[in-house]
Amino acid sequence: MRTDDLIEMLSTNVEPVTRHGHVEIRRIVLLTIAASATAAIGSTVLLFGVRPDLANFAASAFLALKMLFAVGVIAVASLCLARLARPGGERTVSTATAVLPVAAVVALAAGSLFLTSPAHWNQAVVGHHWLECVLSIPLIAVIPMAATFWVVRRMAPTDLVQAGALAGMVAGGVGAAGYALHCTDDSLPFIAVWYGGAIALCALVGAVVGPRLLRW
Repeated sequence: MRTDDLIEMLSTNVEPVTRHGHVEIRRIVLLTIAASATAAIGSTVLLFGVRPDLANFAASAFLALKMLFAVGVIAVASLCLARLARPGGERTVSTATAVLPVAAVVALAAGSLFLTSPAHWNQAVVGHHWLECVLSIPLIAVIPMAATFWVVRRMAPTDLVQAGALAGMVAGGVGAAGYALHCTDDSLPFIAVWYGGAIALCALVGAVVGPRLLRW
């Protein structure tokens, strides 16, 4: 069989992916993320416990801020991932969009430091539990990352590095949401540096292992 005949045969009766198919892909990805997030956050509460000062208004407000940041990361990255997960999806989405929640909290943290005396910058950035934070978030993210990789691989993405990075970012957001329930370091610079850094680490791991684990 000539090459031209083979190409013509393969291109016969090829139907485009319908909008319904796109919606189905998005639904499967989002349901997987939601299920793994529920499991990860539930296990975090059982293992680490919830911070004891939630009756305090300031503590509750900062918890809400951390959760808003984490949910923003999860929502934006998962929507980008749902589009990137299908073959050729990298042409329809810019992964730079996924970093917008992180960029927003970094900007807020910079403004917070500008209004704070330099003598207090070290405490604002380092806090009391920075090492626990940067270790716990990726640890909590292991289950969500495995589940997300499993479902994304079935969608046959073609840009495995970007898909892996987005899957890692989603999992990092889940890890951040789980750890936020336990964390008592509340400054914006702390959130930007250590929460943002841990999420970036998860994205980096996803980008590195994506070409191997997402190959189909």
